[in-house]
Amino acid sequence: MTLDLSGAQWRKSTHSDEHGGSCVEVAALAPVVAVRDSTDPDGPVLGFSRTAFTAFIGAIRAGSHNL
Repeated sequence: MTLDLSGAQWRKSTHSDEHGGSCVEVAALAPVVAVRDSTDPDGPVLGFSRTAFTAFIGAIRAGSHNL
């Protein structure tokens, strides 16, 4: 699947630091949520279903992943 990123409005994670570490950006695109490394905006983009992305974020918030 090729994602059309032309209208993407990228938002940087509030957990990204100002020194370039842990930089993640997301863009809500129908029907997926796109994720990229903000330090490499022309690099690869991952696409997740909204259901999968919401479950992932929920698991992180619940402490299910040792980050």
